[in-house]
Amino acid sequence: MYIKKFFLFIFFLPYFIQGQALYFPPLSGGTWDTLSISSLGWCQDKMDSLIAFLGRENSKAFIVLKNGKIVVEKYYGTFTKDSLWYWASAGKTLTALTVGIAQKEGYLSIYDSTSKYLGIGWTSCSPAKERLITIKHQLSMTTGLDDNVPNPDCTLNTCLQYHSDAGTRWAYHNAPYTLLDQVIQSATGITLNAYITTRIKNKIGMDGFFYPIGYNNVYFSKARSMARFGLLLLNKGYWNTTPVLSDTAYFNEMTNSSQTLNLSYGYLTWLNGKPSFMVPGLPFVFAGKIIPNAPDNAYFALGKNGQIIAVYPSQKIVFVRMGNSGSSAAVELALTDSICKRLGQVMCASTYQHTTWVQKENDFKIYPNPVYSDESISISIPDLQNFTSLHLSICDLNGKVLWSGLFAGSDLMQGEIKCPALFSTGVYFVRIQSTHFSQTCKLIVM
Repeated sequence: MYIKKFFLFIFFLPYFIQGQALYFPPLSGGTWDTLSISSLGWCQDKMDSLIAFLGRENSKAFIVLKNGKIVVEKYYGTFTKDSLWYWASAGKTLTALTVGIAQKEGYLSIYDSTSKYLGIGWTSCSPAKERLITIKHQLSMTTGLDDNVPNPDCTLNTCLQYHSDAGTRWAYHNAPYTLLDQVIQSATGITLNAYITTRIKNKIGMDGFFYPIGYNNVYFSKARSMARFGLLLLNKGYWNTTPVLSDTAYFNEMTNSSQTLNLSYGYLTWLNGKPSFMVPGLPFVFAGKIIPNAPDNAYFALGKNGQIIAVYPSQKIVFVRMGNSGSSAAVELALTDSICKRLGQVMCASTYQHTTWVQKENDFKIYPNPVYSDESISISIPDLQNFTSLHLSICDLNGKVLWSGLFAGSDLMQGEIKCPALFSTGVYFVRIQSTHFSQTCKLIVM
């Protein structure tokens, strides 16, 4: 019997070791184990380049964890490890985890109508349409409420207007998300900050607080607390062996497609590696994964001005970035992708392939894609000569049209369209339209 148990122990030992491979820093004090870049076989010169790039991009803090240990911790200017900064919409993922805890404790169900906790008339919708909206719709950005209102952050019922039935439309809309805070408070009878303190912060040694700014409720913390939360996500809701969110099913739902409208969105969490994605402010579905230079199973908490928590489960890596940016985008996809690309180079991965990216058969092709900023692009469409005219536009992540042109006659007979080199490094969207044809593709400029 003892021999059998011994062999069973030996058989499962590798799995046990693997499960315990992550390091978790103490709950208090400044101690946090580190790993050197050389011990990982990473490229120091590429890391120096990444650190310099982040400095040029108005960063305040950057931390990389490998197996839970700090590989890089860099602060810029007067910002230090003790400075507070806001998470912006990266705090949405913290809220999503909190909802999961409240559900596990029996305070609510994500399938409950939001009206159960906010009362009838929390929107200006009819009572029947309002009752359709559930907590899950708030988590997945599918409430159907109109985000094209004068102030999409406004949580007053007069600002929350009907657009579509809940669950039929994806739109990045801050107000319904923000009201999850009141849902949690109503369900638990505890303020949001108090609930997060006892259920999350005290268990993982994290500091910070939600603070109201206008209609929004914004989380502030030190950079290491952001990294602690990323490590909690990497370990699927457990701090070492301590359960923070023990509902495995909910965590898996949170980090997988929450609906079929935007496959790259879970519960207030951005997902990579999906066949298509949507972005804030645009009603289009784009082919490809949302962060091309990140692993397919990566997921992200992303906020305005480049507040980033990135989790690479397959490589046991977490990185966080705090700072400012020059963009007005709700989430900084281009900056996130640039950091992921350079971090891949730090890990001495194969160089990024400068090759043609094709959506699928019978769709238009852009080449080269990715493209260098001093190159022009060509666009090829099957049976292009059958079109009488085509309108081409290129826009940034906010939907602002940066260049457009109308092509007809001899322009179309060559089977391709030429577009000049006009853009700096970043991610753009190319849209081609005719009377009976409309498609959009992502363009990456390096």
